[in-house]
Amino acid sequence: MKVAVVGATGLVGTRMLQVLGERNFPVTKLFPVASERSVGKTIKFAGKRHKIISLDAAVGKKPDIAIFSAGGTISKEWAPRFAERGTVVIDNSSAWRMDPDKKLVVPEVNAGVLTKMDKIIANPNCSTIQMVVALKPLHDRYRIRRIVVSTYQSVTGTGVKAVNQLMNERKGKSGDRAYPYQIDLNLLPHIDVFTENGYTKEEMKMVNETKKIMGDDTIRVTATTVRVPVIGGHSESVNVEFEHDFELDEVRALLAAAPGVVLQDDPSSLLYPMPLVAHDKDDVFVGRLRRDESQPNTLNMWVVSDNLRKGAATNAVQIAEYLISRGILKLKLKKTTSPA
Repeated sequence: MKVAVVGATGLVGTRMLQVLGERNFPVTKLFPVASERSVGKTIKFAGKRHKIISLDAAVGKKPDIAIFSAGGTISKEWAPRFAERGTVVIDNSSAWRMDPDKKLVVPEVNAGVLTKMDKIIANPNCSTIQMVVALKPLHDRYRIRRIVVSTYQSVTGTGVKAVNQLMNERKGKSGDRAYPYQIDLNLLPHIDVFTENGYTKEEMKMVNETKKIMGDDTIRVTATTVRVPVIGGHSESVNVEFEHDFELDEVRALLAAAPGVVLQDDPSSLLYPMPLVAHDKDDVFVGRLRRDESQPNTLNMWVVSDNLRKGAATNAVQIAEYLISRGILKLKLKKTTSPA
């Protein structure tokens, strides 16, 4: 299978290459794609050096899959060009997420919506992905009415420039800034740009994407997203009100059995999810389960996941794996010559 990774030199792109290798994805030809200043350089994948090529060159290679992580502007312009050549595009930007004609997919939640007709598939926002993975088994059992979520999001969600800013501040060095304020020893209640209703785009992504992924517009969602000086992953405090009541033991059993979820819920042993634990892992870690005593049928939970992996790269690769497992994307077997 021919695979293009667009944005191969970025934080998410490098994780995509890492995940493709770790999961033994059937890559027979890799086409790493990056900006013009990187064209001609090489990157290492599966023990070999691969030359970085341009977007135009990659389209001409007619890859079976193109996984994009190069921003919405690039995706809007180039994803349709790949799709026109028969390539299935899995896009990690916000460009196509709320397009009514494009599927927004988290494999553990709604992979069944995918068909052979889908040539551009949207990868959801990182903070939305981990939340819906944790909530899907509970929604199926109790039906969600309302979600109140506050996030504590890693600087890696902004990119290399933000990581450098944090590390420079920690060392007392000057340098380029990704944020309008200091991030070390601080937090910023501001992710993406503010919109007319006073919420940020990141907060509205969580509202709108959750409804689309869950396939239920009746779910009410309100979000506050916060950037914190953390590297390992995103954390979320989730308060969820259900239509039906629940028992905590059953909630724990449902989460323990849910695909992609690791239950860490033993306060007596100080066991609960943390970014340090989630770092460089593909799972969604859930803990601090407790009933909201202020109103009925309401649960508090703490959800943590590596935003570069499950929140981006791993989810995209899992979509590709699903397409192959269902025969939506067919592997090409090499022809062999029978001996005379």
